Amino acid sequence: MLAILKKEINTFFASPIGYLVIGVFLLLNGLFLWVFKGEFNILDNGQASLSSFFLLAPWILIFLVPAVTMRSFSDEKKQGTLELLVTKPISHFQIVLGKYFGAFALILMALIPTFLYVYTVSQLGNPTGNLDMGSTIGSYFGLLFLVGAYTAIGVFASTLSDNQIVAFIIAVFICFFFYFGFEGLSNYNILNNLVYMENLGMSAHYNSMSRGVIDTRDLVYFISIALAFLLFTKLRIQKQ
Repeated sequence: MLAILKKEINTFFASPIGYLVIGVFLLLNGLFLWVFKGEFNILDNGQASLSSFFLLAPWILIFLVPAVTMRSFSDEKKQGTLELLVTKPISHFQIVLGKYFGAFALILMALIPTFLYVYTVSQLGNPTGNLDMGSTIGSYFGLLFLVGAYTAIGVFASTLSDNQIVAFIIAVFICFFFYFGFEGLSNYNILNNLVYMENLGMSAHYNSMSRGVIDTRDLVYFISIALAFLLFTKLRIQKQ
């Protein structure tokens, strides 16, 4: 598994993909948070808070994570190397985990520079250091688990087609549905309140963690989503 993980990371940085992903993520966040006028601009909010970043990041990641994962298995299928990969003396699930953690590590590298925002906003506070660290840490944990779920969905989507663009579109759709779809459907009361649909979506659990409260129900939810899609991925490659 470690060999596949290293191979994935080396592949990302041997081409412009890794640098491009990190650069685009930081550039988009920087423009919306510090340059463009609007509701996300921290300087216009008049308070020392990173809530704008944690509100914006999940939407950027809906597109960014699928861009990273779209080649995970679709590229192997297109080049005909997937058959060789599954014959190696390694379990199918280890192959999936190697691909998964390779993509996950790259997204984490994109998140690490955003810690500079914490220091900057803290220094801008009045008095200096006037930043709610509890909600900030909780939000980062929420973002970490959200990325984990997005990545699992993206890796699964890459098994559905040997075309990377198709895999990207499928992953974006599934990520969007799981993040916002259930919240949108809850407004229509489809299940007559038998199930509180909003709690089936990622947004509710992410927002819960963003309040600085790490609830085991939220952790179990994100871990369950990630494991479910990783198992779906394993079943898909077994059929190849």
